Parts: sequence; C-alpha cells; structure tokens
Amino acid sequence: MALQPWRIGKVIRIADHTHNTKQYWIEVPELPSFDYKPGQFVTLDLPIHEKPNKRWRSYSIASWPDSTNVFELLIVLAEHGLGTHYIFNEVKVGSELTFRGAQGVFTLPEKIEKDIFLICTGTGIAPFRSMVNYIYLNKIPMKNIYLIFGCRTKEDLLYHEELKELEKKLSGFHYHPTLSREEWEGHHGYVHAIYEELCKDKQEAQFFICGWKAMIDEAKKRIVELGYDKKSIHQELYG
Repeated sequence: MALQPWRIGKVIRIADHTHNTKQYWIEVPELPSFDYKPGQFVTLDLPIHEKPNKRWRSYSIASWPDSTNVFELLIVLAEHGLGTHYIFNEVKVGSELTFRGAQGVFTLPEKIEKDIFLICTGTGIAPFRSMVNYIYLNKIPMKNIYLIFGCRTKEDLLYHEELKELEKKLSGFHYHPTLSREEWEGHHGYVHAIYEELCKDKQEAQFFICGWKAMIDEAKKRIVELGYDKKSIHQELYG
C-alpha cells in the first residue's frame, strides 16, 4: 500500500462524548472527497516533540465514507498521554492538524460470507462503528455481525444509544456491551465469555479485535482454543 502524503485537516466541530472522550470532526479542504475504507486510521503529527516518530499518534476513523471531505475521530484522554493532552487542551474549532492517511488493512472482506465478531474495549469501538454503519447504509449483504464491547461502567459506554438503534434497524446485527465494574441491565464481566458462548457451536466466523494488547492476546488465545484458525483473526492494537 502506497504511503499517503501529509495533508492539512481543519477541525470544524468538537463535542464531549463521555466524561473522558471527545469527538473531533476534521475537514480536508484540499480534497473534494476524503476516501477511506471502514476500519482504517489516520496518523496525526502533533507539535509535542522534536523527533517525528515521537510526535505521531494514530487514531482509527470513527465515521464512515460518505463522499464528503470530513471524517470523525473519537479520542480518549490518556492520563499520561502527551498527544491526547495536547489535543484536549490546545485543539479548538478552526485549528489545523497535519495528518497522513487513511491507512491500514484492518478492514472487512470484500464479501461477507461468514459470521463476523467485532471484539473491542474502550475507543477500540471506533473502527467497528464505522464498519457497521457503512454496512447498514450501503445495504451490504452479510450474515451475522456480533459487536462485543467491553468497558468499566455505564458512563464509559461509547455510541451506546446509536448502536442500540442500529441493532433494531439492521437485521443480523447483534450488539453486546458488557461492563466489568458495574452491575446493570446488560452483560457483566469481560468480553471473552460472550464470544465463547456465541461460538459454542463453532460456526464459520472471522474475528476482528481492537483494543489494548492484553485483551487482544487473551482473545487470540481463547479463539484458537475454541478451534478456530489463527488466520481467521485480525487485530488492531491500541497504545
């Protein structure tokens, strides 16, 4: 895949999403349409260090291709993260950001011929929100898609109402949020028990996993133990 050039994006809107996440809508003025595949990411070059590789921060695109030149990022404030502290404190509506992308191969197959499991924690939900909305809006043929989303408490749930509504509208889409530190009306615990139960009959499936390394490593181990081939697992590491 050819490396994309660096471009200038202009922040046209910012919204508080939860207590520690914000949504940023970025316009690419030089392009009539910003093209990408659901699941891809952009890399921001932030003025936080002299060395380029210490300035770069990559974020999955949370929106879906819609023939415009605007895309959305969902960013969580990392306690010790220089990049997110800069974005939260310095970036305003009208700010310009240097970015490269879209890039990445964490994308859906051309034809969805098996059940798809989208397994994530935290802002790892961003590429999956892009994928599922794109499938719905473009009426892409599919079997079952299971979105299994883990976070700590209800206030950490991302795009929750949107995904509940999408579950009603998109036949075959199943949304399974789970909380590890709060009892509520939904699943309690970690993501692993949910896909293990859903895969007990070992149907044909592909797995996409997005989040922190420990969760990804645990999921890969458990999916293989269920009897699936490693080649059926795709991952996108955060952090």
